[in-house]
Amino acid sequence: MGLGNPGREYEHTRHNAGFQAVERLLAKHAPGAVGKRRFQALVHEVQGEGKRIVALRPQTFMNLSGQSVAEAVRYLNMDPARELLVVYDDLDLPVGRIRLREKGGSGGHNGIKSVISHIGGDDFARVRIGVGRPPVGVAVIDHVLTRFSKPERELVDEALDRAAEAAWQACHSAFPVVMNHFNV
Repeated sequence: MGLGNPGREYEHTRHNAGFQAVERLLAKHAPGAVGKRRFQALVHEVQGEGKRIVALRPQTFMNLSGQSVAEAVRYLNMDPARELLVVYDDLDLPVGRIRLREKGGSGGHNGIKSVISHIGGDDFARVRIGVGRPPVGVAVIDHVLTRFSKPERELVDEALDRAAEAAWQACHSAFPVVMNHFNV
């Protein structure tokens, strides 16, 4: 599940890093696949190494992401601790860094707060993509709704590729092994 905000005006903003990583995963592993609208989301089903992988981008706004994720988890009868991976932006990581975690709190991220609230716990894997802290005097909401600067874009592009690859590998390998590979 990649978190972000729907709509063209948010397409390449910091807050849409989760969407962007899922889009890269799909471009590489399911080029040309057409998504369906389900679970208040854009949903793509991908076959990979004998597994069915469901890639979801909620079309609720970020703060309501949990509604969509919970709907999908219930319908697909998923065990979040073993089968859910959420990809999202993180202010506490520098631009261009990614970090994988097996579970944990929201870290103040409203999309993750929503997911935790709607699925009833924080025991699910995450890929966090660094978008950096806002400059002094800039509100967090204003920062996450801006696009990356040109110098940041190269770092972000590499991070999005790594996040997409980490998500793909997490679908096929034990998450601690994937964490050890990507958390360097």
